[in-house]
Amino acid sequence: MSTATVPPTPEPPAPRLPLSGLLALFTAAFTAVMTELLPAGLLPRMSEDLQVTQGRVGFLVTGYAAASCLAAIPLTASLRSLPRRPVLVGALLGFALCNTVTALSSSYALTFGARLLAGATGGLLWAMLAGYAARMVPTARRGRAMAIVLAGITVALCAGIPAGTALAAALGWRVAFASLAVLCVVLVTWVLRKVPGFPGEAAAGSMSLRRIATLPGIRSVLLVTLFLLLGHQTMYTYMSPLAERAGLGNAGPALLVFGLATVAGIGTVGVLVDRHLRSALLTALALIAAATLVLGLLGQAPAALLIAAAVWGGAFGGAPTLLQTALADFSGPAHADVATSLQATVYNIGIAAGSLTGGIVLEGSGVGDLPWTALPLILTALATTCAARRIGHRGRRIKGGPESARSQPSPLLHLCALDLASEHDGPPR
Repeated sequence: MSTATVPPTPEPPAPRLPLSGLLALFTAAFTAVMTELLPAGLLPRMSEDLQVTQGRVGFLVTGYAAASCLAAIPLTASLRSLPRRPVLVGALLGFALCNTVTALSSSYALTFGARLLAGATGGLLWAMLAGYAARMVPTARRGRAMAIVLAGITVALCAGIPAGTALAAALGWRVAFASLAVLCVVLVTWVLRKVPGFPGEAAAGSMSLRRIATLPGIRSVLLVTLFLLLGHQTMYTYMSPLAERAGLGNAGPALLVFGLATVAGIGTVGVLVDRHLRSALLTALALIAAATLVLGLLGQAPAALLIAAAVWGGAFGGAPTLLQTALADFSGPAHADVATSLQATVYNIGIAAGSLTGGIVLEGSGVGDLPWTALPLILTALATTCAARRIGHRGRRIKGGPESARSQPSPLLHLCALDLASEHDGPPR
């Protein structure tokens, strides 16, 4: 008697990613990074035109980051009940206005004021992007969706900043900022057509900022973010003086090498983000520390500067995806905006304090001390991560629904002993 073999039921195909909408958010991330960091590639030209020192032009990055830091949490909290798409459009129109003022201004004070307003707008935008991407896709594809959106950071570093620097060299730095304003207006139309609208969070269902901040793992991510950005921005804001010291003439080649390397970094993280968050972060921090050491010891040699920039860019490229994916996984999509606003605040504290510290060092002891100022900060982030291996368990990314995703933290979220006190607190319900 023969027995018929029942073929296994094939698994349904994974739902397609809403690429057009995700690419619109990718472009929003690109625009935010360009608006924030473009002055770092234009220090000599802006310094001459605005009749201030290069260090004071660097403070335009500091002011942007400080405003973003101060505004991210209150703006996100006050607007969280509003529909998401109009808030996103408003942030993009704010960028368009601020970049237009920057392009037209001949006053350092007016330019600085426009940068403060742009920073507040950027703090709101960064708080939205990760949560928006998380809500557009199923839980199992959340990491990949956010990797696509946050790759806008990589492309801005890889192509945007060098292209903006080249455009400024050919047509003037004002044209570079005017181009960003035009891009923001075009992006508004794209968002209205392709990005879905989502309701805001009802007041009755909202979780307090304090409770979200004390969820297990949240503070660990924030601590790593702070030290990473402090060290990174101390050097990155002043890439032009570092390149001049090495005899490259301008920052274009170093910025291009740094940016191209971030492509490899974001590609690698896209593969690792669902399974190896912790080890990927450890490796990235170690490589950034090694590159900083090379800049300190051999930074006057062009080849050494370019090699260090490549290692540094590759290691740093995937950091935003690692950190923001961890936050969104743990807090859940409904609370990701607020959790990410906390990170945006800490992120911009790092940018503001790092660029300010670098400017003070540049004006005081000189460009050669920038790597030696940054190195202890990167090593602190690395040491914190290494020490955290003694505590917690190695979690894993959950492929199921929202409840299972919220029931187990990802590996990165057990980095620090700071979370012992809140280890038994329940996730948001």
